[in-house]
Amino acid sequence: MAVQLSGLWLPNSPAIPGLFLQFPTTKPKSSPTALAAAASLSSPPSTIQIVGGKVPSWHENGNVYSKDGFQGESDWVELDADLYHWTKALRPVQWYPGHIAKTEKQLKEQLKLMDVVIEVRDARIPLSTSHPQMDSWLGNRKRILVLNREDMISTADRNAWATYFSRQGTKVVFSNGQLGLGTMKLGRLAKALSADVNVRRRAKGLLPRAVRAGIVGYPNVGKSSLINRLLKRRMCPAAPRPGVTRELKWVRFGNDLELLDSPGMLPMRIGDQSAAIKLAICDDIGERSYDVADVAAILVQMLARLSSVGTKPLYNRYKIDVDGQCGKTFVQKLALHLFSGDTHQAAFRILSDFRKGKLGWIALERPPS
Repeated sequence: MAVQLSGLWLPNSPAIPGLFLQFPTTKPKSSPTALAAAASLSSPPSTIQIVGGKVPSWHENGNVYSKDGFQGESDWVELDADLYHWTKALRPVQWYPGHIAKTEKQLKEQLKLMDVVIEVRDARIPLSTSHPQMDSWLGNRKRILVLNREDMISTADRNAWATYFSRQGTKVVFSNGQLGLGTMKLGRLAKALSADVNVRRRAKGLLPRAVRAGIVGYPNVGKSSLINRLLKRRMCPAAPRPGVTRELKWVRFGNDLELLDSPGMLPMRIGDQSAAIKLAICDDIGERSYDVADVAAILVQMLARLSSVGTKPLYNRYKIDVDGQCGKTFVQKLALHLFSGDTHQAAFRILSDFRKGKLGWIALERPPS
């Protein structure tokens, strides 16, 4: 079998560099364990056959990706299973720079002084940006959950997450740190949840003090941008890349609220590689920790599997068909089409366009049923 790349015919063999992630033509009726074994035994070293999940629709059936689009048509369970198999073939994504290890201990000490903790997550991947140790760090302290970048998901996704966290009894605020949407509501909610602090202090004959709120979360989820928007001035360094904030910093918001900005916290080892790939796609982890071409290829395959997204946004953006059911092939075709064969630049363009919302309002996770 041969694959045509912009006029060049290349065999489906080691002549095409990189990992070949291929969708099955039929849906197997096997357990995830059996599928993993089949994937590891059924292919020669030069080509890795990824088995599992359903065949995507390569037409426009259900390809609705407007702001009010609903992604419930897709089987998210099967997509997660596919993603698990795709990541098995890749180098593990791990990132734990020295400044995180240095400040984690300091942060845990400061959290003991907090009246309320504001945990910021990426609205596109709220589960993957949940630190596995956060609950143990916070204990019984009051918590506000902020889902930032709400402008990058659909209204249906927003409502689904709001319902999910409401049922858990979690206070959730949706925000856009770049534009400041949701920040004033966040400030009012933090003060309201901590109103009893000074009631208790007065009962003890103590003077009132400012409410202390700590802002925590994964790298690049928008913690510093939220603080700057609350203060209406640039008090904390912020940039669209992970690892900008490297030390704890207290800032005052008026006379009755103090905020603690903190570096992004990641677990020392990321055990869930499906979550790690989503962090890479959404730029919530350092770029040195992953191969850009592999991550872009997986993103293409994820979008193609979502019935509410499909291949139409990719075609509209790049005027290239997603054929061959292979993300790697699409990256290589785009490289030949726009970047003189440079797959790294092509992959980076796909990821950058997704991160800027140029492929549409797309969440990569839905609430568990």
